[in-house]
Amino acid sequence: MARILSVASAFPPHLASMEMSTYYAQRMSCRDDGEAEKVAKLYRRTGVDTRGSVLLEQPESGAITQSFYPPMTAEPQGPTTLDRNSRFARDAPPLACQAAREAIRQSGMEADQITHLVIVTCTGFNSPGVDIELIERLSLPPTTQRIQIGFMGCHALINAMRTARGLVAADPEACVLVCCVELCSLHYQYGYDVQRIVSGALFADGAAAMIVAGSPQTSAADSRAHGVIAATGSYLIPDSRDAMTWTIGDHGFQMTLAATVPGFVERYLPGFLDGWLRSHGESIDSIGGWAVHPGGVRVLQAVENAVGLDPQKLQTSRRVLREHGNMSSATLGVVLEEFERAGTARPWLLLGFGPGLEVEVALIR
Repeated sequence: MARILSVASAFPPHLASMEMSTYYAQRMSCRDDGEAEKVAKLYRRTGVDTRGSVLLEQPESGAITQSFYPPMTAEPQGPTTLDRNSRFARDAPPLACQAAREAIRQSGMEADQITHLVIVTCTGFNSPGVDIELIERLSLPPTTQRIQIGFMGCHALINAMRTARGLVAADPEACVLVCCVELCSLHYQYGYDVQRIVSGALFADGAAAMIVAGSPQTSAADSRAHGVIAATGSYLIPDSRDAMTWTIGDHGFQMTLAATVPGFVERYLPGFLDGWLRSHGESIDSIGGWAVHPGGVRVLQAVENAVGLDPQKLQTSRRVLREHGNMSSATLGVVLEEFERAGTARPWLLLGFGPGLEVEVALIR
C-alpha cells in the first residue's frame, strides 16, 4: 500500500495584500484610468485576499515592495524569460527544501531512508536543478532515484502521487519524497489582455511536499500515516484543447484561461466522476473530504454545481485560495495539510484540472 506519512507546505516570507497585487497589476497592464478600474474590479472578484511571492522584499524598517517588474511605461513587455528563469533557479530550491525538510521531519523517517525523489514544477527549469539541490541540502542518499514531472500544471501533484504509488508497488521498501515547488509570480504578463490579467490575479508562489512509503519502515512512521493512495484516474475533456494552455514566450510563460473552463467542468465532470467512484466502491455521498484544486472561485462553483455539493464541502479549498492564492501544483498539498490538521474524515477525493483540458483525480482512504 502507498501510505502518505506526511504532508508539509512552505511559503515565501512576505505576502502581498489584494491592494498591493492590484497596484502592481495596474502598473504592468493599464494605459488609462478606465483600464485600471476594470483591473481593480477583477482582482476584487478573485477570492484571493493575500498571496506569497519570492519577488517581495522588505528593506529594514520599510514597506514591502518589489523591484523585479518595472512599470509598463518603462518596459512594455517586462523581464525576459531568461531573467525569470534565473530567478527560479535561485529562489525555488530554498522554498522546496523548507517544505521537504518538514515533510521528512513529520514522517518519522530519516533523510537517509529516502529512496526516490519526485520533483514537480511548471514555472521554471534548470539542470542540475531542484532535485540535485534537495539531495545535497537535505543530505539525501547519493543513490536517490529521481523523477521530474514538468509542465503539467495545477493537477500535477496527483500525477506525482500516481508515480509514487507505482514506485512503492514495484518496491514495497521504497520511501518516496514528492516535492512541488511553483513560483507563479515570475510569469506575470504585461499589457491589457483580459485572460492573462485573470491568470495573474489568481496565481502565487508556494511549495508542498509529502512522504509516500510502502512497507512500514518503522512503527512510529506507520502510526503517522495520513491515509493510503487507493486509486488515481484521468479524463481528457473532449474539444477543450484551447480552454487552458501554458506556453513559453520570450517574456515568461503565458497562460490561456478561457471563460469556458467552468462550463466544461459542469458538463463533463458528473459522468466521469460518478462512474470512476462507483468502480472503486465509493459515491459522491461517501466522500468525507473534497480536496478540489482552487483554480478560482468559478471553478469551485462549477464543481459544486456539477456534483451537487454542499458549499461547506469546499470551504478548505476556498480558504486556501483566499489566504494563499493558486500555487499551481503545490495548492492541493496545502489543502491536504489542512485536512489532516482538521481531522477531516476519510475517504478524501483529490480533484484537479489542467491544460488539456484534463481532469485528474485521486482517492485517499
